[in-house]
Amino acid sequence: MYLDLVLWLICFFINIALLALNFYQILNLSDLEDDYINPYDSSSHINAVVVPEFVVHGVLCAIFLLTWHWLMFLMTLPITYYNIMLFMKRQHLIDVTEIFRFLKEEKKKRIVKLVFYIFLFIIVIIRFVLHEVDAKILLLIFFWIFFFHVCASVCIDCFILPVCSFWL
Repeated sequence: MYLDLVLWLICFFINIALLALNFYQILNLSDLEDDYINPYDSSSHINAVVVPEFVVHGVLCAIFLLTWHWLMFLMTLPITYYNIMLFMKRQHLIDVTEIFRFLKEEKKKRIVKLVFYIFLFIIVIIRFVLHEVDAKILLLIFFWIFFFHVCASVCIDCFILPVCSFWL
C-alpha cells in the first residue's frame, strides 16, 4: 500500500521531467522558427536533451512493467518503441544543416508527444489521488460539492437576482 503511493509519486516527478524536456525542445524549435536563435545553438540545445528524454521515458515504461501496472505500461509502450526506433536508425538527433527542412515535422512530432505527456500526467495525478483518498470519502466530497453548488445556485436565483432587478 505504501509502496504504491511512492510509485505514483515517482511517476509524477518523472512525468514532470518529461513535460519539461519536451516543452524545452518545442520552445527551442519555436525560437528557431522566429529567428531568435541560430540553427547551431538550437540543434545543440535540443540534441543535448533528446537522449535523456528517451532514457527517462524508458525508465517510466520499465517502472510500469515491473510494478504490474499493465494499462499504464501499454499506454507508454508505443512512445518507447518510437524512441527506440529513432535511436536505432540514428534519426533522433537534429542535423544543423537540415534543421530548416524538417522544422515543421520536428515541431509537430514534439507537440504530439507533449499532448501525450499531458494526458499521461493527468492520469498519474488521478491515480495518485484515487490511491490516496478512499472511494467512499471521494464520493462524499463530490456529494458535498454538488450540494453546495445547488444551494448557491438556488440562493442566487431566488434571493440575489430579484433584489438586483428591483434596484435596476
